[in-house]
Amino acid sequence: MKKQFKKFLNEEQDPKAIEKIASKLSDLLMKNEEIGYIAVQKKPAITVLPDSIVMTNKRIIICQPKNLGLSMNFIDYTWDEIEGTFVKENILGSEFSFTTRTNMEVSIDYIPKIQARKIFTYAKEQLDILKVGSVLNATMMDEVPVLPIEEVEIIEEMETEEVTNFAEIMPVSQPNFIAENQEFQEVALPSKDKSLSDLSQDELFEKLQNYKKLLDNGLILQGEYDVFKKEILSYM
Repeated sequence: MKKQFKKFLNEEQDPKAIEKIASKLSDLLMKNEEIGYIAVQKKPAITVLPDSIVMTNKRIIICQPKNLGLSMNFIDYTWDEIEGTFVKENILGSEFSFTTRTNMEVSIDYIPKIQARKIFTYAKEQLDILKVGSVLNATMMDEVPVLPIEEVEIIEEMETEEVTNFAEIMPVSQPNFIAENQEFQEVALPSKDKSLSDLSQDELFEKLQNYKKLLDNGLILQGEYDVFKKEILSYM
């Protein structure tokens, strides 16, 4: 018998049953899968072919000998399939059972009490490990939100549009602004003490051109330009 299975002979396990299971499990274990405990059924009468429960760090395996021990059925349930585990202690042994997330209930009776307690404790530890891992994964997802690419592009377009339109609402008709910019000083708004009727046709046309330059550079609004244009054209 392999040395790693000798530790399962301390709680009334049947050595022959452990030996049969050991010879089969070597081909069933997955990569990085380790056996945590083996519990063997022990009925009041002589049990020639007892069922067994194998607990690993990845699943629960139910072992059921068939054909007078010449073959064996294996049924496994991964830990993420299991909803809960239970132990019911009776006079002649204990019944270990568990339920799956699909509402299936699996149970094996006549498990020695000490073995039943061991597999119950081991199962609880594995379910707790699985639960903690799920919580950590959920927390990491919440702490690192991913912003969709489309949303970033929309934000950039909105910021560009805001900067472009900002020039359109800058006040340009105030005397101080025009005084500071000599280039546009001569196209200040017509004052009441200087009538447009005193200007020549060339002067009126030049003034209209200057207002158009202000509009093209975004220094006056379209509505302001229309008012100036209408007033100047009335004298041309």
